[in-house]
Amino acid sequence: MSAKVRVAVFPVAGRGTRFLPATKASPKEMLPIVDKPLIQYAVEEAIEAGVTKLVFVTGASKRAIEDHFDTDLELEKALSGAGKEDLLRSIRDIVPAGVSCIYIRQGEPLGLGHAVLCARPAVGDEPFFVHLADDLIAGHPGCLSQMANEHAVHGGSVIAVETVPPENTSSYGIVAVDESDRNRVKRIVEKPRPEDAPSNSAVVGRYLLAPAIFDKLETTGRGAGGEIQLTDGIAGLLDESPVYAYPFTGTRYDCGSKLGYLQATVAYGLSHPDTGDRFREHLRKVLEE
Repeated sequence: MSAKVRVAVFPVAGRGTRFLPATKASPKEMLPIVDKPLIQYAVEEAIEAGVTKLVFVTGASKRAIEDHFDTDLELEKALSGAGKEDLLRSIRDIVPAGVSCIYIRQGEPLGLGHAVLCARPAVGDEPFFVHLADDLIAGHPGCLSQMANEHAVHGGSVIAVETVPPENTSSYGIVAVDESDRNRVKRIVEKPRPEDAPSNSAVVGRYLLAPAIFDKLETTGRGAGGEIQLTDGIAGLLDESPVYAYPFTGTRYDCGSKLGYLQATVAYGLSHPDTGDRFREHLRKVLEE
């Protein structure tokens, strides 16, 4: 049986320029979906999957993330004094006992592969998750739990994939797989043109990676966009370590785009116990106007 995955890496150093001016002073990962920021949904998914070490690779203007997961004794005291026990529990339980947070600064914005490489000292020599918080996936169990279960069966690395329209392949890493061997990845290409894509099976923001990826990233040159691409590092693994594509169960919302963010807000607003019924009625009235 493969080792349990205990570490999750959250690359959160990006500038979030597609959401300016909202992200000028606040990280895009702190954008709320109803009443929780994107990064909290990401952390909750990782903890559900058994993670006990959360590694945040941060950049400038990201202090809000550290503050969010830190203890705020003054706020807790105010909520307790006001008798707001539900709200008190909601902020006390963000990071449960036994789970640690580590923050590492990515000095230069050199791409996702470089961000993952920055986490090497905190990860060590064990398999780990990489979770992109702006890919919000609604699923039960969570996507990382599904991937951990898959990894427990055959080991290796596991990357989450979904089918995208052929015209959208230039926005993703695209894989070709051996369907007779549990979807073992034969080839992975970063952002190919539709005519060059090996399939329309796209890598999304969930990875379970063997520690050997770090050695590959150390020697990976700059690829698409002039950045060190995680996709290129994974491509270097294929001949010596198995990598499996995993079609997860759940609904993905690309919260790195305005439309995806709005779609997630509507979906989560409709399912939220405090807002669902009234929000549904409001939307019904809007659509009837």
